[in-house]
Amino acid sequence: MDQLTVYEKPTCTTCRRLVALLEERGVDFERVDYHVEGLPEPQLRRLFEKAGLRPRDVLRRKEQLVRELGLERPERTDDELIAAMAEHPRLVERPIVESGDRAVLARPPERVLELLE
Repeated sequence: MDQLTVYEKPTCTTCRRLVALLEERGVDFERVDYHVEGLPEPQLRRLFEKAGLRPRDVLRRKEQLVRELGLERPERTDDELIAAMAEHPRLVERPIVESGDRAVLARPPERVLELLE
């Protein structure tokens, strides 16, 4: 199996549940706190492509910043959303798990099992 990388915010409840699930199964994985390290636009594009997701699918709609920046408006392009996510990592839904040429938005955490099969 390819290296598993978990893009997370360690204080996030869903992220903690995902980590616990992987540890219970004895899965080796790398953790990336993308709130600290950030995710540049090319990396976001690659992750979304691997997961088959559009930027709007991964936008944290509950974030007040989404409304402040007008990102919920339908005329906003994928490029605009990705640029905003690269600048403000908290706009990206979490956790995202990557393995080789595949990725999933692990909400609920059990979605990670798709990568382990």
